[in-house]
Amino acid sequence: MGWTDERVELLKKLWQDGLSASQIAKQLGGVTRNAVIGKVHRLGLSGRAAPSKPARTVFKAPRPARTISTTPSAPRRIAEPVAHTPQHPTPVRYVEEAPGTATVLTLGAHMCKWPIGDPSLDNFTFCGRRSGEGPYCHEHSQVAYQPVQTKKRSGPAELARSLRRYI
Repeated sequence: MGWTDERVELLKKLWQDGLSASQIAKQLGGVTRNAVIGKVHRLGLSGRAAPSKPARTVFKAPRPARTISTTPSAPRRIAEPVAHTPQHPTPVRYVEEAPGTATVLTLGAHMCKWPIGDPSLDNFTFCGRRSGEGPYCHEHSQVAYQPVQTKKRSGPAELARSLRRYI
């Protein structure tokens, strides 16, 4: 179907009313959305009244509220710092954690982001204490970042072992 003067006038009116190209194509009949867009472009139409609104609104189901247990929890136990000697590596000491104070929504830029608990459970939190340099507080940084262990070199035996891959 061609563009008659009557159809062009109807197109102009519908475009000024704010209908979308798809809606105009349906009302005109016999033309596609792209044909309407092309004709609008060739006519130089601009300045629509208001963008058209979708026919239906999408509603999201609200998330259930997190339940916070009111039972008192054990205080946090922090590992004692151990003097480090290069000959004997220190064993990793893990911090026994009670639920933290920060959630994903309350976690700030300078708060410790050490995860506590299982992320798939409702009681999952973060440490939330003040962090120093980096994402973790001092205690969690000691657990997360272990010092580099130096290898014990045995002289000629180490040299022979390293050269074996080239022989």
